[in-house]
Amino acid sequence: MDYKEIIAKFADKPGGLIESYHALLKEFSYLPEEAIVEAAKVFKMSTAEAYGVATFYSMFSVKSRGKYVIRICESAPCHIAGAAEVVAAMEKELGIKMGESTADGRFTLEFTECVGQCQATPVITVNGKPYLDVNAAKIPAILAECK
Repeated sequence: MDYKEIIAKFADKPGGLIESYHALLKEFSYLPEEAIVEAAKVFKMSTAEAYGVATFYSMFSVKSRGKYVIRICESAPCHIAGAAEVVAAMEKELGIKMGESTADGRFTLEFTECVGQCQATPVITVNGKPYLDVNAAKIPAILAECK
């Protein structure tokens, strides 16, 4: 489905801009510039306003990302519980650094703020799905679910 079709489905809905961005994210893993320009037209706002929404929320990205976006919580509880070891294991396993994507376009690593699962830290999410009590030994199994 192309970006114009996706955006058009939400044109008459309250909160349609955000909903269309979520749908675009699901389809493309990021918000292409031409989709943001189209959204501005459809939702009758300036391109700057549409871009502002796209860049305000951390779950949206305007740069190309992998099919699987892995976000690692960097809040204090996760940090204390060993998030740095999880980051090191992810970077080693995928061969990339935080903020980068794999050459094959499958994975992107990002930091995020608290995801509200502090009872079971460290926490990561893969395309929004939370994984709790993560440690370095669990990384290969989590990544295997994505292959």
